[in-house]
Amino acid sequence: MRERVLSAFLLVPVVAGVFLAGMPWLALGVAILAALAGIELVRLVRAAGLDAPGWTGTVVPPLVVLAVAFLPQVAIAPFLILAAGTIAGALAAFRHPDPRDGWLAFAGGIVTMSYASLLAALAGILVAAPAVPEGAPLHAVLDPGRAWLLALVLVVWGFDTFAYLVGRTVGRGRFLNHISPKKTWSGVIGGAVAAVVIGAALGWAIGAGPLAGAVAGLVIGVTAQAGDVAESLVKRAAGAKDSGTLIPGHGGILDRVDSFLFAAPALWILLVLQGAPWPVAG
Repeated sequence: MRERVLSAFLLVPVVAGVFLAGMPWLALGVAILAALAGIELVRLVRAAGLDAPGWTGTVVPPLVVLAVAFLPQVAIAPFLILAAGTIAGALAAFRHPDPRDGWLAFAGGIVTMSYASLLAALAGILVAAPAVPEGAPLHAVLDPGRAWLLALVLVVWGFDTFAYLVGRTVGRGRFLNHISPKKTWSGVIGGAVAAVVIGAALGWAIGAGPLAGAVAGLVIGVTAQAGDVAESLVKRAAGAKDSGTLIPGHGGILDRVDSFLFAAPALWILLVLQGAPWPVAG
């Protein structure tokens, strides 16, 4: 517990400072997170029976994040980076004498590249979020990207917190017990209700409206849970309790961002569907 408190005491000011600094520091921070998560993912993938060149986790994901953040006019840039990485991974796999080993390396590289690169959606929200209307409580406080990013973080944290509390209190109905034995349906439902309520409040604060916020909250909550379970699947296959040891008492970076790997793309899609400008002009 002491390690967890100390880690949080040291990390929270850093995260808050980067968030308040805004662009470009926030995008660079996300790129660093993508690289660190990619490093951990490569280790997990290898332990789970696949192979993966180290560069697939350390190089490609942060490049995709930076492309989304700083080349918004070139909407195809992230795809081109992933395509180049996939081709390079295939060429590297050709060197294996055993085709099965080559396939495992090729597949492992694709998994590590694409999975960790999902964090680029955080950068997408930063640069492509719709404007916060005048009169909305957050209009004069934050720019649109950080306002929506804050909403994402608060909904995910709210879902996780209430899922834990309700799950511990009620504890009814095992949820995907073969992957994550401690999760329960009661916890998932409690977290989803909290995500809807928090989303509605934040929808009002951003000016999107309570109904739109509630829908976004539900989508974020469900996809955040899916992201958490997906990382648990990888860890269980690898026989690992945590993705790493970088954060004492909390595990690795991937353990901290797993929910956002699915929730951030889901919110980005919702924002684009409601008319967010992508690619950004200017």
